[in-house]
Amino acid sequence: MKYKALIGLEMHCEISETNTKVFSGAKNSYSDIPNSNIRPVDMGFPGTLPVVNKEAVRKALMASMILKCQQPEYMYFERKNYYYPDLPKGYQITQETKPIPVGIYGELKFDFEGQEKVVRINNIHLEEDAASTDHFGSYSTIDYNRAGVPLLELVTYPDMHSADEAVAFLEVMRSIYQYAGISEADSKKGQIRCDVNVSIMDIDKDETLPSNWGTKVEIKNVNSFGGVRDAINYEINRQIELKEDGTYDSMEQQTRRWDEELGETIYMRSKVDAIDYKYFVEPNIPKFKISDEWKEEIRKSIPSLANERKERYIKELELSEYDATILVKEKKVSDFFENVLKENIEPKVASNWISSIMLGNLNKLEKEISDIYLTPKMLADLINKVTKNEISIKQGKEALLQSLEEDKDPNQIISDLGIKQIGSIDEIEKIVLEVLTEQPNAINQYQEGKTNIIDFLVGQVMKKTKGRANPSATYDLLKKKLEGK
Repeated sequence: MKYKALIGLEMHCEISETNTKVFSGAKNSYSDIPNSNIRPVDMGFPGTLPVVNKEAVRKALMASMILKCQQPEYMYFERKNYYYPDLPKGYQITQETKPIPVGIYGELKFDFEGQEKVVRINNIHLEEDAASTDHFGSYSTIDYNRAGVPLLELVTYPDMHSADEAVAFLEVMRSIYQYAGISEADSKKGQIRCDVNVSIMDIDKDETLPSNWGTKVEIKNVNSFGGVRDAINYEINRQIELKEDGTYDSMEQQTRRWDEELGETIYMRSKVDAIDYKYFVEPNIPKFKISDEWKEEIRKSIPSLANERKERYIKELELSEYDATILVKEKKVSDFFENVLKENIEPKVASNWISSIMLGNLNKLEKEISDIYLTPKMLADLINKVTKNEISIKQGKEALLQSLEEDKDPNQIISDLGIKQIGSIDEIEKIVLEVLTEQPNAINQYQEGKTNIIDFLVGQVMKKTKGRANPSATYDLLKKKLEGK
């Protein structure tokens, strides 16, 4: 409690929702087949020239507007000069902060632990991604599918103070990219990566004065939100130990990397030795004007984001804040929910089946909603069968789970298995009488005032019918028999 952490993020997110890459005509699509989505310009062949993807610029400007940034009058691109195997032409086409990139000086407001948090945005800029490399014992492989994919880099001020706060920011940004149709923002496909900046300072000092800040440590290329959380927590504890043993003030500004297996940050280089990228304006892409008319067109095309859907779910559909939060966390889940509503399912019923039952099963099966065979129409039909007492809630849950496991229509599962709820009062009454004959002690307990024994008797009826008896009708019949009515 003697120290306060200052955390800033550099979030890299691929713009996956364009047909082609940012400066070439190669297909912008994730593929497991290496080097299948490439053009000569992606591989830095001599004589090739970049052509700007207008749609990538449009989506980048949209992100800038959502974050309340200032947009440029003219669009510039720069060369960032360095050589690495994943960048064979020897430079990356990117944007520096001067002149203005697609956005500067914005902010993101979001809820964190019941309070509104504001993180200031220094800049957001558009660039090309590098190729991906895999290193083995005696050789390395390179895949140019990623080379030239449009990439947004978002740079924040050090306005976050804990690992959980930083992850909450990243989750909100991922949601924005998904809802705005900018990116799938899927970390499993390598579409999100982060650099994390961490320092600590004495808690009683004014954090608005940079002179009070500690020595910044940059952690490069953290590839998951869980990794971001673990890297920040490790680095905060490491720096506190340096404070406590009196060596923190002599620590140099440095770059480290996160080692997932060791669970610690590893020293890479001093910032004194930082690479001089020698930025200069990209000569093969002339600056071009961003008209006010185009900006306004982009602004008007911004769709409803997660926070707006959440507000509508609470106010108009009367869902709880908890359920609304669960439903809007992933756009694909929210879209699924809205499509179920189109089948005339009550919002609260649809929410319960999706947020509690379906997502719980998907979590156990380690599946994403995008992976499932089940459609909103199939789920709606299943819900209707339960609502009309054609099957029990237990049978409905079992059919849904089997559907998710085996990629089958739950309604077909019900048909194939001949599942049907016993709704006939006469049929249920026969089984109720059998159970009461077999359980004289339970009858005595009920008459002695232990009325909760009726739940046990309902369970016995359900056991005899293999869950097919209507629970409500069973309860009512048992109560009447026990009370001698």
